[in-house]
Amino acid sequence: MRQILRRLAVAALLAPAAAAAAATMIASPADAAPAKVSEQALQDEVNRLTNVERTKAGCPALAVNAQLTKASREHSAWMAQTGTFSHVGAGGSDFVSRAKAAGHTSPAGENIGWNYHTAAAVVDGWMSSPGHRANVLNCASKTVGVGVAYSANGQPYYTQNFGF
Repeated sequence: MRQILRRLAVAALLAPAAAAAAATMIASPADAAPAKVSEQALQDEVNRLTNVERTKAGCPALAVNAQLTKASREHSAWMAQTGTFSHVGAGGSDFVSRAKAAGHTSPAGENIGWNYHTAAAVVDGWMSSPGHRANVLNCASKTVGVGVAYSANGQPYYTQNFGF
């Protein structure tokens, strides 16, 4: 458990979004790198596994939202390109401003992760962290977008944005 906690750096940032607060979470590296999987395949599987976790907990499945996916992909690409692992993005942006710039008016929260080489590993990491788990299992969220981008050295960076 101690090793898992060392691997998960959790930062919760609250920002108002519509009538609710939005939570922001971070997860960090995992172990061993298997063969590289396409970014789209990872994104699709993270969305699927997120909905598996939500339905097990009694929450409705999330609809994949193109605007949140765009914001997530762009943030993951920025992190991968710069080697930066942060909720603060290009130009000092946060997840609310990135989601709104992509056209989503009610962002709810964000999880990020890096160096998890499977979708199951990153979702398991988020589900093992109370703050990340709270974002995934926020039954008020209705939409999700996931973006995955590989850095030049092959490390995947993940961004998962939720919306009301």
